[in-house]
Amino acid sequence: MRMTFNDGARVGGNTARRRGAGAAIAGGGIAGVGALAVLLFSLFTGQDLTSLLGGAPVSGGTGGGETEIAQCETGADANARDDCRLAAASLNLDQFWQGHVDGYRAPQLIIVDGSTPTRCGTASNATGPFYCPPEETVYVDPTFFALLRERFDATAGPLAQLYVLAHEYGHHVQYIVGVMDRYPNNGSGPDSNGVRTELQADCFAGAWVADITEQVDENGVPFMQEPTAQQIADALDAAATVGDDHIQRESGALVNPESWTHGSSEQRQRWFDEGYRGGVAACDTFAVSGGNQ
Repeated sequence: MRMTFNDGARVGGNTARRRGAGAAIAGGGIAGVGALAVLLFSLFTGQDLTSLLGGAPVSGGTGGGETEIAQCETGADANARDDCRLAAASLNLDQFWQGHVDGYRAPQLIIVDGSTPTRCGTASNATGPFYCPPEETVYVDPTFFALLRERFDATAGPLAQLYVLAHEYGHHVQYIVGVMDRYPNNGSGPDSNGVRTELQADCFAGAWVADITEQVDENGVPFMQEPTAQQIADALDAAATVGDDHIQRESGALVNPESWTHGSSEQRQRWFDEGYRGGVAACDTFAVSGGNQ
């Protein structure tokens, strides 16, 4: 698969930080479809489900010291390691959103080492990547992707990883422009604000991927290469994997749309594609009538 970053692009100077208490990686004793469902459901929920995997949630504090992402200076470094890939992509994402949101302010990106407490619960590979609005911070433990690849036969390739990150940055944009205030949580269901919020974040991710070669480093070198068809398919597969209906089937439960909080696999793929084809302007998931979102 073609690499995502241009090898010579300069990605040093990103503000991503590494933090963690060095706790054992969750998942050492995980087995079975139930654990897979917990991991998949956690991917975009921002809910701490550590207790379901044998851990305990922690809130507040910062947990361990913060350090820079070591040896993350070039696109070649980003292509070689998941943590550097995520850190480098933050430069691209921030540049993209600066061009679309007046007064944009970048979120903090924390690369989690083991686990760390946050104001939104414990960040680890058991909870998956999430955005914490009170902190304006995105948390990602890169070992989550390795866990999906090694244990659950998920591709979790480079662009799929960045789709996940872009989705969380989409939540940050929603927070700072007031979408979360205008459309507060009103319960579950296919027409709920929660589902529309998640689908909009998927759409934002698609819009960024379509524009991915336009952001450049300090020397004018594009950070990233044009995605291949296989990479786009990988990102769409990631979107389908975290559809509520897919998660319910994997857990052995009946598909119940009234319990959905993130949308079906078809919806998540479709809204990613809407953004990819139509840009940010195509992402008003709150304007479409119920059942069509």
